[in-house]
Amino acid sequence: MTVHLEVTADGVGTLRLDRPPLNALDIALQDRLRALAGEIAGREDVRAVVLWGGEKVFAAGADIKEMRAMDHEAMIARGRGLQDAFTAVARIPQPVVAAVTGYALGGGLELALCADVRFAAANARLGQPEILLGLIPGAGGTQRLPRLVGPSRAKDLIFTGRQVTAEEALTIGLVDRVLPAEEVHEAAHAWAARLAAGPAIALRAAKEAVDGGLDAGIDTGLAIERTWFAGLFATADREYGMRSFVEDGPGKADFRTRS
Repeated sequence: MTVHLEVTADGVGTLRLDRPPLNALDIALQDRLRALAGEIAGREDVRAVVLWGGEKVFAAGADIKEMRAMDHEAMIARGRGLQDAFTAVARIPQPVVAAVTGYALGGGLELALCADVRFAAANARLGQPEILLGLIPGAGGTQRLPRLVGPSRAKDLIFTGRQVTAEEALTIGLVDRVLPAEEVHEAAHAWAARLAAGPAIALRAAKEAVDGGLDAGIDTGLAIERTWFAGLFATADREYGMRSFVEDGPGKADFRTRS
């Protein structure tokens, strides 16, 4: 298998790319990624997700040999499937953190953009080099990148195809933390485990409200927020969380073991 899902007892699911040496994102990997993203969305035992390419590389981009053999007609037929695979990851309702080591280029960066936050190794290199092939990003990069770093910075990266270091990526808001390479996965897992102990429905609501508002505009976003905020008052997590606050003080609730 080119992608694996491993779920630990703390409720963290690791979505691990496994196509050595560089995790090139061929069609088989894309389809497997979409299938596992759909599986995660329906699993109650997966409360947060780590997106991980391994210790040496996140994903160095598309499988260029496979892509080169495709003509215009073939790419029209495949383009939707390519985007759908990445959109499935972006729409995982649980919190998702990308643990980026080594290269995250082209489709690799586009995949990392589908996560809610990104932790990068100090040796990471990120970029959208499609322009150097006479192409543009085709798996969401022209849309998700400017939403994250702003249109001017996104255009700079897309127009030039240049790679940025982890430190520059942190400066422009492309990643959220930079750590030594050997600490990236552990830190990402710890972030995910902390959220896995939180209220699952409220976390899904928060993600949907933020993402939905960014896509649709503030008025629609406020309506989504208002609906979810009121709806959460019907959940057992809300009752437990408020009771824990009153009886034990703030920050003491573990929603995995609520009673």
